[in-house]
Amino acid sequence: MRTIFWEDDAVRLVDQTKLPDRFEILTCRTVEELGEAIRTLAVRGAPALEAAGGYGVALATFEREFENGEELKMHVKERAEYLASTRPTAVNLFVGIERVVKRALEGRNVDEIRKFALNEAQKIADEDVERNMKMGQIGADLFENGDSILTICNTGSLATVYWGTALGVIRSAVRNGVELKVFACETRPLNQGSRLTAWELMRDGIDVTLIADSMAGIVMQRGMVNKVIVGADRIVRDAVFNKIGTYTLSVLAKEHGIPFYVAAPKTTFDWNSKASDVVVEERNREELVYCHTKCRKTLIAPENVRVYNPAFDSTPLENVTAIITEHGIIYPPYSKNVPEILNLS
Repeated sequence: MRTIFWEDDAVRLVDQTKLPDRFEILTCRTVEELGEAIRTLAVRGAPALEAAGGYGVALATFEREFENGEELKMHVKERAEYLASTRPTAVNLFVGIERVVKRALEGRNVDEIRKFALNEAQKIADEDVERNMKMGQIGADLFENGDSILTICNTGSLATVYWGTALGVIRSAVRNGVELKVFACETRPLNQGSRLTAWELMRDGIDVTLIADSMAGIVMQRGMVNKVIVGADRIVRDAVFNKIGTYTLSVLAKEHGIPFYVAAPKTTFDWNSKASDVVVEERNREELVYCHTKCRKTLIAPENVRVYNPAFDSTPLENVTAIITEHGIIYPPYSKNVPEILNLS
């Protein structure tokens, strides 16, 4: 099933904060409810956030009754600003919001605005499925029988509308008959690798071994993995922004001569920006200080300790072996090949 979808004038999504303990669908009937779902990572992953942004704008048009199209257009613009404020780093969220706002503003009355917004949001979701399936098939050619692959965070169906980016490539390779193993970093502090990636891979019957993030070096040193593949939240002219810990993996892979691949759709590229332009989201200190369980939260660090908790880091493009996209595999020099292959100005 899809990670995020529209049903009965509401946005419905797999609540990723409940996995792997429970599989639940969260229903968002207001933009505030969807914004909270984005902030709390009930929905996460750059491509999924693009769909969430698009659906959020569509949802704004159904929040209440409006006297005329101009009143609704003002409401759409206000709600779009709120949605854009929920998470600052993943460029896909802004792409989805801006695309649906632009289409909605072309409507001449309330009914037309609603129709245009919802149709555009549905298009974004459908296109995400199509491009990730295509990207998976393209990237699958990089893997062969016996490969052991290291990954971080979650880049599967839960991070997209359906198929996945980096995990989608792995899934496509397995579907093509390639026998491989996956090592999944737990991805502290919110454990998207252990909670989500391990859950997805086991559900699909793919061989997976869970490791702590700090074990990445030893599994490379001992030859237990021979390739690394990660996703991306934003790719700029000089770097890849992805889940915290990705930069460390790239340095380790480079030291051990292991190919380091990034899988991301065209919408993740922000090619007019550089790393210094990007705001890196810093998360709540409680994510490091407490362990949250169903019943309570437990201190795992001194309560008043100073905390630094960035959600993403920046991997220099010089550490990246190739970038897998729905338009093909891009190799260095990226300054020349990215604009050519993706037709970017």
